[in-house]
Amino acid sequence: MFPAELRDKQYVWHPFTQMQDWVSRPQKVIAAASGIKLIDTEGIEYYDGVSSLWVNLHGHRKAEIDQAIIDQLGKVAHSTLLGLANIPAAELAEQLVAIAPHGLNKVFYSDDGSTAVEVALKMAFQYWQHKGKPGKQKFIALEQAYHGDTVGTVSVGGIDLFHRVFKPLLFTPVHIPAPSCYHCKLSSDPATCGMQCAVRLEQVLAEHHQEIAGLVIEPLVQAAAGMIMSPPGYLAKVRDISRKYDILFIADEVATGFGRTGKMFACEHEAVAPDMMTLSKGITGGYMPLAATLTTDEIYNAFLGDYAAKKTFYHGHSYTGNPLACAAALANLRIFSEEKVIEGLHCRIDAAAVKLKAIARLEHVGDVRQCGLIVGIELMQDRSRKVPYRWDQAVGANVCEQARRLGLIIRPIGDVVIFMPPLASTVSEIEAMLDIIEYAIRETAETGSRECSSMQPTDL
Repeated sequence: MFPAELRDKQYVWHPFTQMQDWVSRPQKVIAAASGIKLIDTEGIEYYDGVSSLWVNLHGHRKAEIDQAIIDQLGKVAHSTLLGLANIPAAELAEQLVAIAPHGLNKVFYSDDGSTAVEVALKMAFQYWQHKGKPGKQKFIALEQAYHGDTVGTVSVGGIDLFHRVFKPLLFTPVHIPAPSCYHCKLSSDPATCGMQCAVRLEQVLAEHHQEIAGLVIEPLVQAAAGMIMSPPGYLAKVRDISRKYDILFIADEVATGFGRTGKMFACEHEAVAPDMMTLSKGITGGYMPLAATLTTDEIYNAFLGDYAAKKTFYHGHSYTGNPLACAAALANLRIFSEEKVIEGLHCRIDAAAVKLKAIARLEHVGDVRQCGLIVGIELMQDRSRKVPYRWDQAVGANVCEQARRLGLIIRPIGDVVIFMPPLASTVSEIEAMLDIIEYAIRETAETGSRECSSMQPTDL
């Protein structure tokens, strides 16, 4: 056992991990990386099939981002945005506004996806106080939603396994059905499903809009729910309804932003301009923690006033607008522009779709869901009757373990195998990774055994 693994097991508490199981099993320790590969302490290379938890876009050790950080280190690593400005934060805000949906003209920085959504919730709540509508205090959230792990974002989440223990700490949102072409409780037809879920939203708002501050939604993809895709037209319909009843529409693009769905932002697929949009994960290309909450002039202006009015948004973080992270984000956006990343995604997305058709025909694959380079492969013991594997079989975890032995790092959410490769992956690399996944499913799903797994069924 390498010293790093010993130290890890002695001192580190890992997220979303049952540590009793973790310390009892051998674990991989990543020592280096190059391109879309991770390299462990034994020198073994692995495809980074989940982009290091959905953050890496252009590969590891991308020269342009490396250099941007080095250059910024020669100037200043960090200075506070409380009472001061800095050059990278100002430049990045301008560029984010330029590429964001129309009307999002102001940028509030924070540290990660959870804090970006937390900012949006607090901002929306306070906005209505300033607008003379103090009764608008509640939020609408979708069933199976995931928006982060702070108390506020857990409150608008809907994944019981993750959140139930914290219920005494939380405020209570109004939950509405989440549309899904495969798991919908209302209809198996995508168009009907989306319409019925939208009708339910309108019923809630028609009765309660005077007490609703905003609606929080993951556009197109409920990621942590197992890559659940909403049917076409649903996002735009929900936006229209929110505008009709005067509630703020908060688009959580933490997972879907920066090219993951085939466009820069998922909202673009249905020409939706939200009142707020939250960003993180890919914003720095996977290099440094950074998040942003974008909002409109209307919301920003509601907070303006003299000191006596006490309209200030009293929220902030020590590393808000960190110059190093902002420099990395600026380099990330330059790569998108100079390398025409979005334009080059179509062939990669199409190549993945072809491979996924073969995977969808496997006996124990119940559903394959794809939106751009976001993929969820749901495993089923009996797909014809939609009978899942038992929880203790941990088949999704075993498939991922088998893939790891074959040189691919992927993660399960329950028995949904998640595949979200770096955008820089070539067609041949995407095909190779999906070949590994297909083989791993063939070899593992038949047995339903947990003997080889070092992952938990709930691993993200």
